[in-house]
Amino acid sequence: MALMESWYPAATAQSWDRVGLIVGDPAAPVRSILLALDPTEAIARQAVAGPAGNAAPYDMVITHHPLLLRGASFLPTSDPKGAVVTTLIRHDIALFNAHTNADVAEGGVATALADLIGLRDTVPLEPCGTDAKGRQIGLGRVGTVPETTLGAFADHVAAVLPAGPTGLLVGGDEATSVRRVAVVGGAGDSALDAARQADADVYLTADLRHHPASEHLEGGRPALLCGSHWATESPWLPVLARRLRGAAADARVEVRVEVSTIVTEPWTSHRITQGELA
Repeated sequence: MALMESWYPAATAQSWDRVGLIVGDPAAPVRSILLALDPTEAIARQAVAGPAGNAAPYDMVITHHPLLLRGASFLPTSDPKGAVVTTLIRHDIALFNAHTNADVAEGGVATALADLIGLRDTVPLEPCGTDAKGRQIGLGRVGTVPETTLGAFADHVAAVLPAGPTGLLVGGDEATSVRRVAVVGGAGDSALDAARQADADVYLTADLRHHPASEHLEGGRPALLCGSHWATESPWLPVLARRLRGAAADARVEVRVEVSTIVTEPWTSHRITQGELA
């Protein structure tokens, strides 16, 4: 918990957000940690099953998304969130999350996505301050890539994003030149204007809605690439795993850190629609 606070301070989270220890004893020993994007029932079951070759459950789960963002008055086991809480507590598994504080941090969700697609000389898309090392932090990142076309860049992004059922949507002329790129992992409607003001040629994000995306493209650049929420945020998990393993090695303690490969998208498959308007 101390490491997570040093890298992703809770004070940098949005006021509406809920970050930190959700269930668990802060004094409990931790020998194994499972990292995942969402605290779903499938992740809870994986945490109970424990690491391969180890009969004991994981001691701790760290997720990006909170479990009880909007609060809850009742948590019976018949409720999905209640079932997760009950399962974790019964097996002495702690649950911790870093959400918008991990979004804005250097070395966080935005940085991981920018690095994955090869952005250079990145800065926050929407700066919100500096961290303890004096580095600028903020929502998203904007940087450059070697000059290419929108079509070629879309192919590259599709090739490096984690595989999921929904793929990548492209909005814009695929022959358009691309040099400057903005990214926001997860839902990025709110940063459409910021991407335009940053003079980006293309904006990569997720969960773009019909009307905001359509109206944005009617107004010109940047072109749009829309991946899935899970695919654009989960690249942070291997980054976090490496940081935790490195810190454990520096402290000369043994902690097993693994990244869940469960795809926690709400969608399970994709179909190309082929009907015609009568």
